[in-house]
Amino acid sequence: MRLIDYFDRGADLFPDRHCLHDGTRGWTYAEVRGQTHRVANGLRAAGLGSGSKAAVYSPNHAAAYACLLGIVRAGVTWAPVNARNALEENLYILNNTDVEFLFYHSSFESSLPRIREACPKIREVACIDVPSFEAWLAGQGEAAPDLPDDPDGVVFLASSGGTTGRPKGVQITNRNIETMNSIFWASMPVDRPPVHLMVAPMTHAAGVCSFPLLPFGGTNIFMGTADPGGILAAIEKHGVTHIYMPPTLIYMLLAHPDVRKHDYSSLTNLVYASAPMSVDKLVEAIEVFGPVLTQTYGQAEACMICTFFSPKDHVEALQTNKRHRLASCGRISPLVRLEVMDDRGKLLPRGERGEIVVRGGLVMAGYYNNPKATEEASAFGWHHTGDIGVIDTDGFVYIVDRKKDMIISGGFNVFPSEVEQVLWSHPAVQDCAVIGVPDDKWGEAVKAVVEIKPGATATAEELIHLAREKLGGVKAPKSVDFIAALPRSPVGKVLKKNLREAYWVGRDRKI
Repeated sequence: MRLIDYFDRGADLFPDRHCLHDGTRGWTYAEVRGQTHRVANGLRAAGLGSGSKAAVYSPNHAAAYACLLGIVRAGVTWAPVNARNALEENLYILNNTDVEFLFYHSSFESSLPRIREACPKIREVACIDVPSFEAWLAGQGEAAPDLPDDPDGVVFLASSGGTTGRPKGVQITNRNIETMNSIFWASMPVDRPPVHLMVAPMTHAAGVCSFPLLPFGGTNIFMGTADPGGILAAIEKHGVTHIYMPPTLIYMLLAHPDVRKHDYSSLTNLVYASAPMSVDKLVEAIEVFGPVLTQTYGQAEACMICTFFSPKDHVEALQTNKRHRLASCGRISPLVRLEVMDDRGKLLPRGERGEIVVRGGLVMAGYYNNPKATEEASAFGWHHTGDIGVIDTDGFVYIVDRKKDMIISGGFNVFPSEVEQVLWSHPAVQDCAVIGVPDDKWGEAVKAVVEIKPGATATAEELIHLAREKLGGVKAPKSVDFIAALPRSPVGKVLKKNLREAYWVGRDRKI
């Protein structure tokens, strides 16, 4: 099936149910279906078809989501553009993915001259939140052509993480989406029309989370901001069942003074992913939100659910005195092969550390116009994630760290995430990042960069002592810097590359 087919199933069964909602008003499946047909016809009238690319440059917005569905209905490839990116990065993405038609939100009107100058391949633009857009839609036909199934057709060109260099275009096919949806349904069965609160960018995991909910009449609630107090209130107000958030946003919710003042009983799955999470804060989140915490592990190149850590598994880990299991990302998904491999291509036995590699219908069709990068990522016939991990004898997968983030200090390998888990346990620590900095004696020294909770205090000495006590002298930070806010990507990942740059100026380590 094509991505649009899942939406159409929802529209057939729940035509009067809200598909999209902006917090004050909603649009039914029937209304949204009509809009997707008109968007598709408009794109086809502009000369776009199979193989063409279109983008939506907008914050989370109901009309932006409707345009995304219209793009895929037209058989055109959607090129997601995160509104939180810097303009120059988005210009690179628009050019790198050969976008020809751009839908945009009026908040980016002032950027339009720069976009037109820098992206000559874009032939037409349309602003989605002005009256003229309604007129444009009204001029299109009511029923778009029903295109044939296309299992290997590229639905969208996701952008790779971009935390270490220029983002690459990741080709996600209809088959990838079908596999991801199937794993979602097997892991998180939907037994009633869901309500999905879209707080993270719809261009990334939050948007992908919405796709398997569409056939069941899922309502997508769009929030204008990621205000923690507003999110907490919205869960109760709208009866939210599903929500995706990176750990850093969950930390902000837990630190909010009103976090225990709302009713979260409607929640079935609070999905966290994209970065490691503090075990202590995870336990606190289960206490506050209930047994609904759900972890998935994947990446742009292997859509979202390579592993799954269910709410039941979380609770069982606490009840059976296996708290250490909360540091895992769950067990291998039913439609995925996941193993750990050494640098020579040998698959390693359970309990040994190596790079996590995957196979199966989740894995991308390759990087767009980048055969060299595709070949590198596909060495030995497996997709290489770049993550170092280990699988225990019970089948739980633990991500030790990113391969590029590992610190070699005095000949010993230090994995930052292990140190971060200890520092997160300090009651004053809001968030932290551990990096390697140049050291004449050790080559690299372990440094912690720490965000303190509002109103709390901690000293470098006590944090170093805590880590030394738990991990020993080799892994304990040699120094601690305090920072008001860690640098993060638009999807909430801490940018360790940015932190390291200041310390490695003039040195030969690859940042």
